Order: sequence, then structure tokens, then C-alpha cells
Amino acid sequence: MIGILGKKIGMTTIFENDGNAVPCTVIEAGPCYVTQIKKKDKDGYESVQLGFEEKKEKNSTKPLIGKFRKAKTPVLRHLKEVRDFNSDELKEGDQVKVDIFKEGDIVKVTGVSKGKGFQGVVKRHGFGGGQRTHGQSDRQRAPGSIGGSSYPSRVFKGQRMAGRMGGDRVSVRNLRIVKIFADSNLILIKGAVPGTKTGIVEIYKN
Repeated sequence: MIGILGKKIGMTTIFENDGNAVPCTVIEAGPCYVTQIKKKDKDGYESVQLGFEEKKEKNSTKPLIGKFRKAKTPVLRHLKEVRDFNSDELKEGDQVKVDIFKEGDIVKVTGVSKGKGFQGVVKRHGFGGGQRTHGQSDRQRAPGSIGGSSYPSRVFKGQRMAGRMGGDRVSVRNLRIVKIFADSNLILIKGAVPGTKTGIVEIYKN
């Protein structure tokens, strides 16, 4: 397992050698700093903690500042552990860049999906809504019955209803890396990935 943190920049389209237009998400991936390495004999499992996006020291807490000084890294805004990272050649303070991937790799991208606010059942769950005829002008997007009266005399747990939508941690698998610009830390991934522009995403490859 290898991984990196990045920031979603937006979407674009590029043309491959066969002339096909490929929609791509542009991600500024890294450089990430290794802030901590955990070993199985000491910590019970193996992982590498990565930090991304520098920030001013005055905007961080003293314990975190001490942690970054110990690792000899800048003060960073985002921290993430990557389990089972191949850390044989890494040490604290090293940089992880986009060159850990290559074009054509299949990756998993994880991020926080766009928040939609409070939504009804048609948008949130894909309900069909009521009939459009026979005077039902106010029932077209209504949920309908939510439970029986005499039995079970209650609403089942997990009943699909209106509520807050989005803002969840979402992973999309089997995405292909189309292009890598190592000099500018940019990576182009085919298709859409979760999150808004400037949202933080995690890119993993087994």
C-alpha cells in the first residue's frame, strides 16, 4: 500500500493518443512530509503518518509544533496515517511526491462528498413521487406512507426519509491515472472524485 494526500483543483478534458477525449480530475498531490513512522514491534501495527499543506506556526498548537520540530518538517495543516505503507526506505522528515505513482496505475480516491443540506426523499433516495394527475398537486415529491397503523404501530428503524444529505466520507475505486506532472505536483485521474474544489483527498494504490 502506498498513498498520498492532495487537494482537488477541478476538472478538465485531455485527448489521448487514439483521439478519445477523457474527462479528468486535476489534483495537486503533495509534496507530503513523513511526520511519524509506526512499527509493528513497538506500536502493534505498521503505518506512515503523512502531513500536507504548510501553515503558519502561530495557527498551530504547541504539542503539534513540537511534533513537527522533532520530525524536522514544516508546520502542516493536514495529517493522515497510511496503514501498511512500504516504509523500508523512509524516515521522518522525508518527502512523498507524486512520483510514487506512474501513469496507468489504478487507484482508490477518498474524500468528503459535497454537502447538499436538508433534502427530500426524491433527491436523497431516488423516490418516484406521487401521481401527477387527479388533483395531486401537492403530493408529487411526498414520501407517502412511512408505516402501518395497527401493526407494527411504529416506524421501522432505517426508514428512508428526508434529512441531511452529503458531507460523508466516500471512496471511489478503480480510477485510472491518466497523466502525471511531477514538476508541478499535479496528477490527472480519469473521472470524478468526491469533494468540492480545494477539498482534501487521499489517493491510494495497493
